[in-house]
Amino acid sequence: MKISRRKATELIHKSKGKVFGVQFVKRTTGEVRKMSARLGVRKYVTGEGLKFSPIKKNLVPVFDMNKKGYRMIPLDGLTNLSINNEKFEIDRV
Repeated sequence: MKISRRKATELIHKSKGKVFGVQFVKRTTGEVRKMSARLGVRKYVTGEGLKFSPIKKNLVPVFDMNKKGYRMIPLDGLTNLSINNEKFEIDRV
């Protein structure tokens, strides 16, 4: 099923810490990346915080379940989302 980028962003933010799958195009290299991620992970947090605002750069900070580290998902590069046992294709408009 196709959904808008805005709807995909809303689903990610409403995931309530559940693991979801995402596919996106990396900004730096243009390669396609697949990731199992979740929001709300507090492990490995140093308390230092970020040096920039992810929202201003259209990014979502998540915890990569496979690499066991924090990563950023570029919302403008989303292509697919798998959440709550449903798979979505992101409309590129």
